[in-house]
Amino acid sequence: MKRRLILPLIMVLNACVPVTQGGTASRAVIADSTLPPMKTFGRAQISRPAIANAELVRDFLELSFQMESGRELPVLTRFEGPITLRLTGAPPSTLAADLTALLGRLRDEAGIEIKTTTDSTANITIQAVSRADIRRALPQAACFVAPNVGSLSEFRTTRRSPRTNWALLETRTRLAIFLPNDASPQEARDCLHEELAQALGPLNDLYRLPNSVFNDDNVHTVLTNFDMLILRATYDPALRSGMTRAQVLRRLPAIFARLNPAGQTGPRPRPTATPQEWSKAIQTALGPGAGSAARRAAAAKAVSIATRLGWQDNRRAFAHYAMGRVLQGSDPIAAQRQYIAADRFYARSPGTKLHRAYVASQLAAYEIVKGDGLRALRLIDPHIDPARRSQNAALLATLQLLRAEALSLEGRVEEARSVRLDSLGWARYGFGADWAVRAKQREISALNPGNPPA
Repeated sequence: MKRRLILPLIMVLNACVPVTQGGTASRAVIADSTLPPMKTFGRAQISRPAIANAELVRDFLELSFQMESGRELPVLTRFEGPITLRLTGAPPSTLAADLTALLGRLRDEAGIEIKTTTDSTANITIQAVSRADIRRALPQAACFVAPNVGSLSEFRTTRRSPRTNWALLETRTRLAIFLPNDASPQEARDCLHEELAQALGPLNDLYRLPNSVFNDDNVHTVLTNFDMLILRATYDPALRSGMTRAQVLRRLPAIFARLNPAGQTGPRPRPTATPQEWSKAIQTALGPGAGSAARRAAAAKAVSIATRLGWQDNRRAFAHYAMGRVLQGSDPIAAQRQYIAADRFYARSPGTKLHRAYVASQLAAYEIVKGDGLRALRLIDPHIDPARRSQNAALLATLQLLRAEALSLEGRVEEARSVRLDSLGWARYGFGADWAVRAKQREISALNPGNPPA
C-alpha cells in the first residue's frame, strides 16, 4: 500500500503544523468561526520548466517499477479504459471543490478520462474518515491507498492477504483512498492529490525529485507539471497493463519525445540513487515515534551520508534542514547554521523555489527574534508569490504572519495590520479550526520582542 506519512516538514518554531489543544479541527468548528472568511485557491497555475526526456525515462521507470521499500514490481499496472470515482464517508465541506479542480486538471493536463459517480461499482472509492480510524489501520499514516477494496472495514479484513498486495497486481480495476475528515482543509487536499496520483500511477517516492509530490519530503502539496507528465505517459496508448520494465523502456523515448518535445536536449547529470539508510534516517529524524536523542543521531547520519556521497542537490539540502529541525529546540544557533546550509544547497538545485520559501520562514523567525525587521522582510518577500502559486495556504499564512511582525518592528503598523488580516483567511484553509489559527498567531507574535507576553 502507499501512504502519505506523518512527516511534518515545515515549522517556524513549530509554525506550519497546528498545535493541538485537546481537540481536532472538525467541520463544525471550522464552519462556526469568528475569523475572516476562509480563502481558497482556484485552478492551479503550474509552471512548465524544461525537463530532459532522458531524465524522464529514468524517473518513470524508477517510480513505476519499484516500491518505496525497494521491492521491484514485475509489471506496469494502470486502469484500462474510462475511470469512475465516488466520494463516501463524511468528507469535509471543502473537499468536493478540491476534488472537482483536481479531476479537471487530470483530464486536461494528464489526458486521463475520469469522472465521478455514486455507483458502488466505482473504480476508485475515496472514503473520508477520522484520523483515529486511519491510524488504527496504519499507525504512521496520515492517509493511504489500497488495491481491491472499497472501504476501510474491507481493508482491515484483507490487509495481509494477497488481495491487497500491489506487487501481485496485473491491472488496476478497484481501489480505495482513505482521507482524514477531521484535519485541516489543506491536509485533506494534500492527501487527495498525493493518494489519487498514486492510485492512478506510480507507487514509489523518490527523494531526489525536487518538483513532485512523488517525494516523501512533502514540500509540494498539489500535483506539479512533472507529476502530470508522468501520469500522461502512464496512460499513453503505447503502454498497457502487464508490460514488463524492458517493454516499457523500449517505448518511453518515443512517448516522451511526443509529449515533451522541448526535452529532446540530451541527458543532464544523473543523480546517484538514494540509499535506503538515508531515507530511513530522514524518516526517523522527522517522523513520529523517536526520542530526541534518536532523532538527533538520525539527522546527523543523514547529513553524514549526504556529505560522504558528495550530494550537491535537494537531498543534501533536506538533510541539513532535518538537522536544523532536530536542533531547533535545544541549540537554536546550531539549527540556524543548518538552515543556512540547507538554503545554500537548495539554491544550487533547479526547481526548489518552494523549498527555499520553507527555509526562509525559519531564517526570518530568527531575525524577528533579534528585532531585525528589515532583514526578516528581505528574507520573506521573495517567497510570498511561490507559496501562493504552489497553493500552500499554511506556508503562505505563516510567511504573512511573519511579515506582519517584521513590518511592526519597522514601525509600519497599519501595513502590518492589513497583512495580518489577509493571512487569517489563508490560515483557516491551511490550519483549520479557530483554535489552531489563533495558536499560530500567538506563536509567531511571541517571536517579536516588542510584543507583550501573551
